[in-house]
Amino acid sequence: MDTQESIISFAKTTILEQAKAIATIESFIDTEFAEVVQHIHQSKGRVIVTGIGKSAIIATKIVATMNSTGTPAVFMHAADAIHGDLGSILKDDIVICISKSGNTPEIKVLVPFIKEFKNKIIGITSNRDSFLGKEADFVLKAYVEKEVCPNNLAPTTSTTVQMVIGDALATSLLNLRGFTSTDFAKYHPGGTLGKKLYLRVSDITALNEKPVVHPDSSINEVIFEITEKRLGATAVLENNKIIGIITDGDIRRMLTTSESFEGLKASDIMSVHPKQIENDALAVDALEVLENNHISQVLASENGVYTGLVHIHDLMREGIL
Repeated sequence: MDTQESIISFAKTTILEQAKAIATIESFIDTEFAEVVQHIHQSKGRVIVTGIGKSAIIATKIVATMNSTGTPAVFMHAADAIHGDLGSILKDDIVICISKSGNTPEIKVLVPFIKEFKNKIIGITSNRDSFLGKEADFVLKAYVEKEVCPNNLAPTTSTTVQMVIGDALATSLLNLRGFTSTDFAKYHPGGTLGKKLYLRVSDITALNEKPVVHPDSSINEVIFEITEKRLGATAVLENNKIIGIITDGDIRRMLTTSESFEGLKASDIMSVHPKQIENDALAVDALEVLENNHISQVLASENGVYTGLVHIHDLMREGIL
């Protein structure tokens, strides 16, 4: 059973069984789920998510997803909670307890203390008849027929289902709040995701040189400008208006088609009607212009005035590409 074929077959079976379990829980999304979402949305407090073992790990992921999508959330380990961390629960907070069985010793100790504080408890469990299922104010059913582990022991399918329910909660709250990509950017200012949502062409052109020649500039002047500004191209301006662009490729083509470039001017080799992008456009939009037109540079402008040049290498450096 150690052949590549058997390994592939087992892995595919694992994935299909997990997918089947996720599809099954769709039928558990009912009015109680909607009430939970509404209750969290209307709450003045935070969401405290707790669990033990692998469920605790899932709890941290749910907390991270909620925080990044506009729902303030805090992770509290169930074992630590009964040793002092209960003090992190504030008056208006809502507590989500995650437990497959709903009968773990830590949950049995923790839940009564939370109830004494009069905080609402949302249970995510596979067993409505468990201690957690009976004591929670709301129950989100996370039933799985069996773990995908061959011994039906290691938390696998159950934790996958718990995470999917957490994602459903977070995205339902996001949708209810009308959370936009702009809001998302506020919580993700770093990394590629954030940059795609907030980095603008002006942020790039402000750092770059601004290569410029004029229609009557000599080829020597064109080559010098492109070389000095190190962007592989230069804009051609007439009366401060963009009339063309000259790239490294234009220079190479000129060298292969002309016996001599003595007397040639920028206007003789420039490409007219070059692609342009507004200076306040998102950098990711500049990438789209480059990719759609199979070019490496695009000229930026503001109200028709040339502001600089964006090279594909700029987008690679920023992690946009």
